[in-house]
Amino acid sequence: MSCRLLYLNTHRLSAHAWQQGNLRAEGVFDNDEDGLQQFAKYLGEHSSSQFSLLANVAEEGHALETIPFLQGGDRQTLITRKIGQHFLGTPLAAAISLGYEKSQRKNEKLLLSALTNPAHFEPWLRRISDAAVPLAGIYTVAQLGGLLLKKLGQDSSRCLLLTVQDHSIRETYLVDGNAHFSRMAPLTDSSIAGIASALAAEAGKLHQYLIGQRLIGRDESLPAFIIAHPQTIPAIEKACPEHSKLNFTLIDSHVAAHQLKLHTLPADNRSDQLFLHLLATAPPAQQFAGETHRHHFRLSQIRQGLIAAGLIALLGGVLFAAKETYDAQNLRAEASALAASETDLNRRYQEISATFPQLDVDHETLRRLTNRYGDLIAQQRQPAPSYRMVSRVLDRMPAIVLEDIDWKIGQNSRLTVTNQASAPEITTVRGSIRLERATARQTLAVFDQFVDALRADPANTINVLQRPFDIESGRALRGGDGLDEEAQPRQFAVEIVRSAAP
Repeated sequence: MSCRLLYLNTHRLSAHAWQQGNLRAEGVFDNDEDGLQQFAKYLGEHSSSQFSLLANVAEEGHALETIPFLQGGDRQTLITRKIGQHFLGTPLAAAISLGYEKSQRKNEKLLLSALTNPAHFEPWLRRISDAAVPLAGIYTVAQLGGLLLKKLGQDSSRCLLLTVQDHSIRETYLVDGNAHFSRMAPLTDSSIAGIASALAAEAGKLHQYLIGQRLIGRDESLPAFIIAHPQTIPAIEKACPEHSKLNFTLIDSHVAAHQLKLHTLPADNRSDQLFLHLLATAPPAQQFAGETHRHHFRLSQIRQGLIAAGLIALLGGVLFAAKETYDAQNLRAEASALAASETDLNRRYQEISATFPQLDVDHETLRRLTNRYGDLIAQQRQPAPSYRMVSRVLDRMPAIVLEDIDWKIGQNSRLTVTNQASAPEITTVRGSIRLERATARQTLAVFDQFVDALRADPANTINVLQRPFDIESGRALRGGDGLDEEAQPRQFAVEIVRSAAP
């Protein structure tokens, strides 16, 4: 948004456009009905600009206060009450924190400032509100004095600042860059000699007033800065007393303009342009307008924030689209390279395959056969799981000696792959039980343990094909039977049927 500055004095308001260090006067409006109408028309023509109001009026008050340590809404409520006590009836006030006392209570020191004649501002502010233009704030010349000296490299810890404003002299007492006292003195003689003598006389009067108010010591030396046109500086140097408690420092307004990077040089002794340029480039944090007067400024801030967020989102979308476009180009280039590589590989394959011996089947049939062979190999079942299961049982029973083991899938050896997947595995184990001086009952007990160990796997079904002893039906097995064969190993045969491969 373009920046426009309004300068209000006791008689009229002037409007200026500021752009990159250049000030351009756009109109002067008198404090009458005709001037207010012209001002309203001017606001309507520049409704898209942001305005700041700089005031140079005599009705300006300052007060020092101390409040307890508070935060948030309680602090603001107390400050509002203190402002009402010192400056009753004006909404144009500001509070500047001067820090905290180094005591146990940690009280906060405040500088309260106010424009004590709000009726002088009301017609102009009403026109600004009716035009719905954003008002950034209301500021005073005295408020900008400390900042001006700081920008010019001068010490503003405790000093006087005198400037010519309109047909008056603005006298400001500054402490740490903040205006603790300010007043306007009329300028009756506008000649160079008259301005020089008035500046010197007003500096002495202000010094005596500060001593009388006990704001400074009687013997205290105080710096006094005077900003003037280069043609007036020799006369001011001659008018200022050499031996006094005031140490005068004259500041060339043209040199100050160059230091502030103001391209529009002051044409006379008035310092309005310096303060307006300073307001445009470095406005103070505190200002005198209330939130009612700054309503449209807040709306413009929200509008600008939304526009900025939209621009950031748009920029992010453009960057993302650019990245995706770049990636797509890379993928297309890679696809083209792969297609070229595939074409070259196919050509080489054709050249190599032309040297192969001719087969009775075409390539597609051969490919299907090789794939089918791979599937058969992948589906082929091996006896290793069944053998490992039998081996674990035999490791626990050293009396059993394995003589033969046979493994097959199903009863029919000519099974298709589909049938093999569901056919059971049949493992036939043949062995003998070798125990020294063991009875038939002990041999059968070892055999039964072996069979029970095989049945421990729930996937196994055990069929006994041959027991170590043939027991006839109706005949009891006694301990003395077969004594002549006790030393002979007893053979057996067991069939293990597994319903599915482990």
